[in-house]
Amino acid sequence: MTADVLQILTSLILGLFVGSLLTEGVILVPYWRSLKPEVFLNVHGTLGPHLFRYFAPLTVAATLIPTVTFVYCIGVGTESWPYSAIAAVIMLAILGIFFYYFKNANASFASGSVGVEGLPAELSRWSNWHWLRTVMGLVAFVLSLIAI
Repeated sequence: MTADVLQILTSLILGLFVGSLLTEGVILVPYWRSLKPEVFLNVHGTLGPHLFRYFAPLTVAATLIPTVTFVYCIGVGTESWPYSAIAAVIMLAILGIFFYYFKNANASFASGSVGVEGLPAELSRWSNWHWLRTVMGLVAFVLSLIAI
């Protein structure tokens, strides 16, 4: 596999990842926030596992592929390796954000432990963290395009 193929593959997976985050942020999050807390907690119990089955492998691939691309590009000495490096670091940070915030927040939604009264504030925090990782992902995507 050449650096060009890896860079294109990186752009494709990051495009899919960022597009998925944008869809979630623009469609799902406003919908969730419009629901009564009791309804959201019931809906999340059904929808949450489906979202996890979609986003977990996508997030892993969107972290692993840019990282492999960076390592390969620096190994063969491509001029675009700094862009690949920054994109990989950003994706590793996004993965870190999942473990820092989203893992526990999503578990609190699934278990209902967030509570009806605490849900609006938690969904607001969730949305803020989501938009941070979406913007970070968009930066990584643009850098992957520049690397090509």
